[in-house]
Amino acid sequence: MLLVAPAGALFALFFAVPLAVLAVDALGEGGTAFARVFALPTFWPSLGGSLVLTLVAATLSTAVGLAVAVHLASMSERRRTLLSFVIALPLTFSGLIVAYGFILGWGRAGFFTQIVAALGADAAVIGKALFTPTGLAFASSYYLIPRVVMALLPVLVNFDRAQLVAAESLGATRAQAFRQVLLPQIAAPVAGAACLVAAVVFGAYGTALALVGTQLRILPLQLYSLVSETGSDFPAAAALALLITAACSAMMTAGEWFGSRHERHLAN
Repeated sequence: MLLVAPAGALFALFFAVPLAVLAVDALGEGGTAFARVFALPTFWPSLGGSLVLTLVAATLSTAVGLAVAVHLASMSERRRTLLSFVIALPLTFSGLIVAYGFILGWGRAGFFTQIVAALGADAAVIGKALFTPTGLAFASSYYLIPRVVMALLPVLVNFDRAQLVAAESLGATRAQAFRQVLLPQIAAPVAGAACLVAAVVFGAYGTALALVGTQLRILPLQLYSLVSETGSDFPAAAALALLITAACSAMMTAGEWFGSRHERHLAN
């Protein structure tokens, strides 16, 4: 118990207490703060925008991260460790740094934009695309893909690849072996990784704020508008914060459930 006490104190101080304060503010008017949130003209479009952004970014990140993890798992331990270190570097950057990096690289006057423009593409079109929901999903994938790789790599390293060899020796192609042998056995960890990155992108606002300001309709930026200098309805802001927290918690719970299914499968 003594070893758990510091972690419990940190959890209470930086999660439980702030969450309780938000709940008091949101419920202090008998729940009318939630009604005001639902009545906001931008709430439902922002919810739809958040869902689309989460779906696109999580799907793209999971697909690319799975492919990278499969490739790393087939390498030697030394090369895998080195590349894993490089791949994990984006996790050390904040959302604002990632956003500014993409602006310098893919903005209207960005390095890569100018290279593509020299090949005949329209620099204005490419530069403008970064500041759209599609561009935001692209930028978010930069720090979501490493999370998927780190989550799936241990599973794939410990996978018995002799099963794939046996399937190919029986006439299956490499794609068929992946789809019919490997993928069904790692489906739960893949779904858990997708839930993890979905929760991250659903609640993130730093990258979106730096790239598109408050013009993009997603819930984190709606919350930012409610607590900025122009906002004054703090109970409604607390209610919206609780809704975002509940949505992210539901995604994380789904990810943990998929993870527990995988562990039970291994135990059996």
